[in-house]
Amino acid sequence: MALLRPLLCALALTATIAMADAQTPATPPPAGPRPTQAPAPAPAPATQAGPRPGAVPAATPAAARPSGATVVSLDRVIAVVNDEALTNWDLKEQRRVVLEQMKSSNVQAPAADVLDKQVLERLITERALTQYAKESGVRVDDTMVERTILRIAEENKMKPDEFRRALERENITYAAYREDVRRQIMMQRLRDREVDSKITVTDAEVDNYLATVAAQTGGEKEYLLSHIYVTVPEQASAEQIDTRRRRAEEALAQVKSGKSFPQVAAGFSDAPDASSGGDLGWRTPARLPSVFADLVGKMKKGETSPVIRSPAGFHIVQVVDERSRDQPTVVNQTHARHILIKVNESTSESDGKVKIDRLRERITSGGAKFEDIARVNSEDASSAKGGDLGWLSPGDTVPDFERVMDKLGLNEVSVAVRTPFGWHLIEVIERRKQDVTLERRREQARTALRQRKSDEGFQEFVRQQRDRAYVEYRVDDR
Repeated sequence: MALLRPLLCALALTATIAMADAQTPATPPPAGPRPTQAPAPAPAPATQAGPRPGAVPAATPAAARPSGATVVSLDRVIAVVNDEALTNWDLKEQRRVVLEQMKSSNVQAPAADVLDKQVLERLITERALTQYAKESGVRVDDTMVERTILRIAEENKMKPDEFRRALERENITYAAYREDVRRQIMMQRLRDREVDSKITVTDAEVDNYLATVAAQTGGEKEYLLSHIYVTVPEQASAEQIDTRRRRAEEALAQVKSGKSFPQVAAGFSDAPDASSGGDLGWRTPARLPSVFADLVGKMKKGETSPVIRSPAGFHIVQVVDERSRDQPTVVNQTHARHILIKVNESTSESDGKVKIDRLRERITSGGAKFEDIARVNSEDASSAKGGDLGWLSPGDTVPDFERVMDKLGLNEVSVAVRTPFGWHLIEVIERRKQDVTLERRREQARTALRQRKSDEGFQEFVRQQRDRAYVEYRVDDR
């Protein structure tokens, strides 16, 4: 199952999606840019469109039911998010997915009631974000979804029909998988617009980080981390904060008593990576959330932190392993330039492809200079420099871009290249071998600092959207 989940940029992954306490009584959202919506009456399951197996006709009253007739349970509404219903089928299906993920990660599942609470809160957060994205104009067309699925199949070394059969073996319908991919692309576009586009990392920030690393004994290190995250809603009362603190302290006590950290994370953490045992992966100090960056540098391998308070909630972090990054780096570099036509709400997949092909024709057959076309047409910051990307090291660009670039001869113009950013034309100017140790450290520091800001910014954005959503719980009706 884990192999087949969409592997999209940044969404996945390390972003901590904050979810509010499920015990908080449903209240109208606080004042904000989103209009308050009263929950609509729950739709009758029998009229819901789509392949949902839980949608069945309403049960006939006992007095009118023929003798011997079979009683079929309704697919009950268990929560309403603004004006959208979440049903028991939604909960069961998401629970099945989470259990598959836990199994593939060798993480013991928590008690059923605990898992259901976590899954329901995740669904509520997801619906709140999806609703906001749609209301604010984020769109993902079918062509984009199909191209993404094709790329996922290729990354798994499968042909399209093999990929569909693999989904069937996992009891996943292709239609459901397409919508899952669509939601993830939508969330990535939302994150790009609301958070990533507003992030800047200055040279002074990079200099300060590198100076801190240079002052450390043994140079820069990477840490393999796991964490437990217990959220606190915005404008929480003192009683709510105390309740969440006690929950975090209970989780820490279980870890100290000898229970495995992944097992405790699966049962207590509100983060989406709870199903993988709270695994944060390898991170440099610059990629660590600022709330516990300084503390991790002082911890030893295998050590677990105390409960750490942040504005968003309570954290517990464990250093699973560490390693040094101070190795000389000599790489093959490529000096290239490109033209980018973005695919977004205003430019469809087909329109972007037609435009990039016309630009290539003007360069290869019409005698136009690549840099002149890039300066007028490219939709990124490099356009001011004629599309010049400077010297690129392996890993500086996305794999689809790099694979094509590496095969080009000098002064050769590529065919249209599709990446998650849109359609590109690439021209290679020159190549060289270069010791990039210092340059690479600066670029890695800049990237890590940007990613930290992105993670923290998106976490706060998600928490705000979740807390603004009007949620009516109907769990007791199941």
